[in-house]
Amino acid sequence: MKLRDIAYSRSGDKGEVSNVCVFVYDPADYRRIVEELTVEAVEAAFRPLVKGEIVRYEMPTLHGLNFVMQDALAGGVSMSLRVDPHGKSFQSLVLDIEV
Repeated sequence: MKLRDIAYSRSGDKGEVSNVCVFVYDPADYRRIVEELTVEAVEAAFRPLVKGEIVRYEMPTLHGLNFVMQDALAGGVSMSLRVDPHGKSFQSLVLDIEV
């Protein structure tokens, strides 16, 4: 199944860094995303968009994961020529990952 079947996401930016959070609808699914939504899975989905390191932070009390992606926005809002310089579409891309 796609991650979107069990979770929702939010994304944001700060300069060249993109931040994508994923939260499960049902807390019973949290363990599943911890096991399956690895840094490697996110790297595979986001390459070649993200050039830098991806770090995952677990938020067990919120039943979510936060991925911080360095060198992800082609220069950031004021420099990027991308259609989506804020990386807001990253929240949809992460939800397309198979879990």
